[in-house]
Amino acid sequence: MKETPLHDLHVSLNARMVDFGGWDMPINYGSQIDEHHFIRQDAGMFDVSHMTIVDMKGDNVKAFLQKLLANDVAKLKDAGKALYSCMLNEEGGVIDDLITYYINDTFYRTVVNASTREKDLAWINKQAESFGVEVTERDDYAMIAVQGPNARAKAHKALGDDAEEKLNDMAPFFIRDYNDLSVARTGYTGEDGYEIMVPNKDASALWTRLLEEEVKPCGLGARDTLRLEAGMNLYGSDMDETISPLEAGLNWTVAWKPEDRDFIGRAAITKQKEAGVKNKLVGLVLAGKGVIRNHQKVIVEGFADGEVTSGSFSPTLSQAIAFARVPTETGDKCKIEMRGKLLDARVVKPPFVRNGKSCL
Repeated sequence: MKETPLHDLHVSLNARMVDFGGWDMPINYGSQIDEHHFIRQDAGMFDVSHMTIVDMKGDNVKAFLQKLLANDVAKLKDAGKALYSCMLNEEGGVIDDLITYYINDTFYRTVVNASTREKDLAWINKQAESFGVEVTERDDYAMIAVQGPNARAKAHKALGDDAEEKLNDMAPFFIRDYNDLSVARTGYTGEDGYEIMVPNKDASALWTRLLEEEVKPCGLGARDTLRLEAGMNLYGSDMDETISPLEAGLNWTVAWKPEDRDFIGRAAITKQKEAGVKNKLVGLVLAGKGVIRNHQKVIVEGFADGEVTSGSFSPTLSQAIAFARVPTETGDKCKIEMRGKLLDARVVKPPFVRNGKSCL
């Protein structure tokens, strides 16, 4: 399996390591529930170096990304501004969901998911050929996500004496260079914080300084329950190449205007939209005790069955929550099939939790 530059540190901290998309990654350091609460209540950090940073440069890079992505990078006017988008295939299915940063008119940076690394790079390079865009995988960088209500303040102390002065005024969903680092005010937890891109050679030192500031190491298990509470999709569970953004609760990421921007997959999802989307992604809250699991059947009376795409116990809410793909006509109630029994669930609009507070 592949290892990140922080692998030996995880082992020294007695992390439980698992295979995650071909990478040997920490699932937890003892208690996944405690790690979840660290993020909601104070500050924790994740090694997300298995994700892929891709730099794209060239005179035609803006036009290229307007073709490649369902969202429109023309929205990005200010240096460092970020955009969340799906990258679609010709049939309108989601190849990946990703964040793109506008650095300047000839330079954009994108971060793609670990599990889709090879196919994403192949697709991006193939599409870039006719635009003359230079595509560079930045495998010389590691990434550390520092998240939680106290994350930024603790990160500033770990980064350097002038970090607060240089970074504190950065707005959410922006990226800024700081010394040899690229610091993005983004995350996957529903809390404030940073995703820090750091040269591989400096990653262990930064992780250690963050530990000294009492930023708790957290594994991918807590990252998953946090993102579910925050109403954030997981690629491969809530959408994939067979699911369009219209069926994945991501219609808001599609820039339909201007009408003449012919992004890849536009014709297919336009046809789907005009015909009427058959399914939608919703949030579920279990009425009683139990834990909702992926792929459990969702019963909607009078309509076709749905399916749980992401399910878990919510440590913040102390009850079971889930995403499910259900018929578009679904109202505010359904049943979930668990071990031969049908249990009542409430249909809600995500997120479930934001900034540590219940949204229910």
